[in-house]
Amino acid sequence: MRGFPVRYLGMMVVSLVFATSLAFGLLLDTGWWMVVLSGALMAVGIADMRQKEHALLRNYPILAHFRYLLESVRPEIRQYFLEEDAAANPFSRNQRSLVYQRAKQAIDKRPFGTQMDVYQSDYEWINHSIVPAKVGSHDFRITIGADRAQPYSASIFNISAMSFGALSGNAIRALNRGAQIGGFMHDTGEGSISRYHRPEHADEPGGDLMWEIGSGYFGCCNADSSFSPEKFEVNARLPQVKMIEIKLSQGAKPGHGGVLPGAKVSPEIAEARGVPEGIDCISPSSHSAFNSPTGLLHFVEQLRMLSGGKPTGFKLAIGHPWELFGIAKAMLETGITPDFIVVDGAEGGTGAAPVEFTDHVGVPLQEALLLVHNTLVGIGLRDKIRIGASGKIVTAFDIVRTLALGADWCNSARGFMFALGCIQSQSCHTDRCPTGIATQDPMRQRALVVPDKAERVANFHRNTLKALAELIAAAGLSHPSELKPHHLVRRVSANQVKLASALLPYLEPGQLLSEADTTQALPEVFAKYWPIAQAESFHPIR
Repeated sequence: MRGFPVRYLGMMVVSLVFATSLAFGLLLDTGWWMVVLSGALMAVGIADMRQKEHALLRNYPILAHFRYLLESVRPEIRQYFLEEDAAANPFSRNQRSLVYQRAKQAIDKRPFGTQMDVYQSDYEWINHSIVPAKVGSHDFRITIGADRAQPYSASIFNISAMSFGALSGNAIRALNRGAQIGGFMHDTGEGSISRYHRPEHADEPGGDLMWEIGSGYFGCCNADSSFSPEKFEVNARLPQVKMIEIKLSQGAKPGHGGVLPGAKVSPEIAEARGVPEGIDCISPSSHSAFNSPTGLLHFVEQLRMLSGGKPTGFKLAIGHPWELFGIAKAMLETGITPDFIVVDGAEGGTGAAPVEFTDHVGVPLQEALLLVHNTLVGIGLRDKIRIGASGKIVTAFDIVRTLALGADWCNSARGFMFALGCIQSQSCHTDRCPTGIATQDPMRQRALVVPDKAERVANFHRNTLKALAELIAAAGLSHPSELKPHHLVRRVSANQVKLASALLPYLEPGQLLSEADTTQALPEVFAKYWPIAQAESFHPIR
């Protein structure tokens, strides 16, 4: 019986209060509310001791409920009272606050100096010039698919892939209207083009779209889920669609397919994806339209032709290096090149994914971007193929770092979600998003007022690019495309710093094309895996 008074203290106290209040009630005809309350709690305690699912409740009736209550509000207590301003989990309060301020046109300046430890390893900065440049406009743009029939002039900062279904209709509509106001691009995500991606009225312009084609071929699939060229062509030739992106994998859950249960396949989702309402909607882990690097490039060419010559490329998270090298060799063998490659880092976000995938699968953005950039440089095609990058990019310095490492433009998903009002409650997978962004609940998404949030999306984009203009001007540059690895400095120890150009390996143009055996001079990943990659298969040569 050791420990009995502590374990059953709650039950004992409630029983005592019940007996006392009952006696007072019977004798003095008062305090019946206490009888009801203590009686209800005693019933809870009896139920706790009789149930067989939770050992904690059997051992600590009534008291254990306080533990569950505190556990349920732990994330909120941590975020509002205990979280450090600079602790990124996954985004710090400082990062979120900066987005909110820029979206709301509030003051985004900070007094009293940096809160960062500038002597901590991995601290980064950009070197400034004594003679800063004059930057005329913050509307930085690049041309993608310059030699195609319909090249696209893209902003260097755009909305990353988020599907209707993962986000609410109002969230998609606000993002797209914000993209239209600001003149930047909105990636549809693999859920295809919904009614919310299009303007509410036919005479209104819609925001520019990058149509993402995933392994389920939503919006362009046959009844057996195979790719339909006819259905693809109808959507791809919409004036609002500016680019076509084949999704090979996603940073947060590469190699993982998905199933949207039939109960969640609403009429609107079924309409957007071109699938039957109420039937399980399957996203396979791999594509059925091709099964080799050469097949992928022929698929790229097919989609480019069907779209009328719009820039076409693919998005991937890096896994086995030989698979990327096989695609590069296929470019050389076929002469077919994508117009762009979007590199998605392992730190990228998702509405829901297995924990092991989000934590331990896929290559982080720095290494992934460097590998793609070096591969294209090494085969002499870097000037022909643009590189986009995504993965925890929300500030102007995030853009600077990413472009300096080798990207041409950046995409952000969660940054624009913060602009919509996301509070990082991390309840995206529950359909109970408190701000109406990541939910299909009609009442919850009513809270998101589209015109107001669209302006905030446009404000965040504009003010971030204004901050970027100030940064590159301070570095003596006139356009972000001039950023190179030697502009980025990283602390590697308390008393040593290095330029990114010295810290990270970079290939020379055409270095992988040399007929001589140059494997000894190549970085290890190329020396080891380039020789075993093949254009005919994603598998290595054995």
